[in-house]
Formats: sequence, structure tokens, C-alpha cells
Amino acid sequence: MDLAPNIHPGPLQDWLDVAACKGRDGAVFFPPTSGESRAERQMRENVAKAICQTCTVRPECLQRAVANDERYGIWGGLNDLERRALQRSA
Repeated sequence: MDLAPNIHPGPLQDWLDVAACKGRDGAVFFPPTSGESRAERQMRENVAKAICQTCTVRPECLQRAVANDERYGIWGGLNDLERRALQRSA
């Protein structure tokens, strides 16, 4: 996946204002502080990723997560393991 190197998003707030996740429950995008089962994680991530699929600023979100080495949550439609794999293959 292209990390959208040619995209130069404006200030964070600019693209967050139009993000599909705006106003959504953040618990969908981040793991709970107490444990969750593998099945619960998969269901939560599937919901988050479905929201990301509809997002017009998904590339900017993913670029920000990679640039800031986000370790938790769904960013740009990818979880932490998927982002690390993407970085290794880039």
C-alpha cells in the first residue's frame, strides 16, 4: 500500500473535521484497558475498519499514524500489526 508520500495534509484539525470517525465512539478504534478476547478484538476491529473504508481522508490518517509511530488502535484502516508490516515492506 502506498503511504501517500505526495499528500501534504494541512493541520491535523483540517482533515479530522471530515474524517468518518469524527463523533464516533473511540472505543471502537482502540483496545479496552482491560483485556478482550481474540473474537472481541476481531469484531471491534472489523467495525472500525468498515468505518475507515468509507473515509475520504484515510490516506492522511494512515500517513499520520506511520509518521508518529502510533502503537495502538486502528488508523487509516489498519491495526498496529498491519501498520508495522506495511512499514517493513515499504
